[in-house]
This record gives sequence, C-alpha cells and structure tokens, in this order.
Amino acid sequence: MSIATKRGDGGETALAGGIRVSKADLRVESYGTVDELNSTLGFARSICRNEQVSTWTHDIQKVLFRVGSALATPAESRKPAPVLTEEDVNWLTDLVHSIETKEGILSDWSLPGANTEAAAYEVARTVCRRAERNIVRLVESGQTIHAQVLPYINRLSDVLWLFARLLELEAGVDSRLRDEGHTGPRWSRAW
Repeated sequence: MSIATKRGDGGETALAGGIRVSKADLRVESYGTVDELNSTLGFARSICRNEQVSTWTHDIQKVLFRVGSALATPAESRKPAPVLTEEDVNWLTDLVHSIETKEGILSDWSLPGANTEAAAYEVARTVCRRAERNIVRLVESGQTIHAQVLPYINRLSDVLWLFARLLELEAGVDSRLRDEGHTGPRWSRAW
C-alpha cells in the first residue's frame, strides 16, 4: 500500500474516524502546526549536546503525537481521542519550576541567536505559540477539543524558552536584550 493515495488531490483530508474536511480547516491547521512543532523540536534535539535537554525533548515529542492526534479527532468521530492527562501538563510545570531554580538563568527578555542550539529551541517556541493561536481559533470557532491540549501547549512554550536559556547558560553566552542598568519591570519570559 502506498502513502500516495491521491485522496487528497482535491484539497480534502480525513480526520480521525474518516470525516473528510478541507485541508484549510482550522482543525487541520491546528494539528498541522503541532506536527511542524514536533519536526522543529526534532531538529533542535538533533543538534543539542545537552543530554538532559535532549531526553526531555524526546519525551515531549512523544506527547506531541498524542496532542496532534487529539486535535485530529473531532467530538463526532467514531474513533476515541488519545489520552492526554493533567499529569502531562504537570510534568511540564514541574520542569519549568526546576529549570527556573538554576543559578544564573535569565529572568528577563532575551535576544535569540546567541547560541545555535538555543536558537533552534527559540524557533520551536515560536512555532509552539503559533500552534496555540491556531488551537484558540479552533475553539473560538465552536469546535470542541481535549481539555488538556491548550494547557499543554501553553506550558510547553515556557519550557522551550527555558531550554534555550539553559543551553545559553551552559555555553557561557549572554542573550539579555536589555543592559544591566535597566530599571523597568521584567516581562513574560516566553511571550
């Protein structure tokens, strides 16, 4: 059996359970962006020399397959959606708290590009934020999604920002956007 089925030649694809929709459907855009995020993370992991960050990334990529599948499974599907749990989200939250305790982790705006590995995670972070925006549009259009999808994607962007900061810290590079003398407020790390 070939992957070239030709069923999508007219601009439609099948969701989980066989429901046919346009390839421009918000649901397809949402899980497609999660797929893009997973590939972007695969690239980041392939150049990451930090064994712990690489392992965490590998684990996240596995969960992202469940996230994408959950998005590809509409409520009316005959096929059950994959399980995505509160524990999946809590694992990311715990990871955020763990990395934040590292002495020297940047706690202000950063300028991407000070380190190649960190820059790859910054690209993944921005794809993650785009996935989140697409998923929000899907929900706002009236579609139902798995309850843990948005919290997982939101938390993941924080984790990816921290991965970049951790890699820069270990490489001894400074990615601060603002100089030491800045007296204004600190802003959201992951935008």
